[in-house]
Amino acid sequence: MSSPAKNEMDVDAFLLWAEGCDGRWELRDGQPVMMAPERAAHALTKYAAQKALEGGIRAGLPCRMFPDGMTVRITARTAFEPDALVVCPSPPDLNTMEIPNPVIVVEVLSPSTAADDNGVKLDGYFSLRSVEHYLILDSARNDPPQTRSGRGDRDSRPARWPCPARPAGT
Repeated sequence: MSSPAKNEMDVDAFLLWAEGCDGRWELRDGQPVMMAPERAAHALTKYAAQKALEGGIRAGLPCRMFPDGMTVRITARTAFEPDALVVCPSPPDLNTMEIPNPVIVVEVLSPSTAADDNGVKLDGYFSLRSVEHYLILDSARNDPPQTRSGRGDRDSRPARWPCPARPAGT
């Protein structure tokens, strides 16, 4: 019988652990993984998505946009930190670090995350019954964002969340 990994933890233990750590972290199969620092183009794309999502929430809807920093539990031993998300309704406890039922999740691609964003994260987010849309934005290109609906197929409608213009020199 194999023994579990030395530092393996569940999401509840991870959230307690991560609260006291510097940097941004995700939990992958029970192992904490530090997220890479962001480039300026990534940060600008993420900010544009956050603003567009915030602006797209109609008055009177019980929805709220959260920027990065919120944890989404995928399984008991896996949790991701998307670049933005929308949840309806907003959690009653705003001291939480976890958003349990996001309806829209956004990830901005980077060279080190593209495979995960299009693979394990795509599968993970759509394993949650609440997720209706997953937007994958590419800060290196000024193409419309790749959007996927909860059905797992590519959304053929034009995207409503514009990417910012590509910064000069990139």
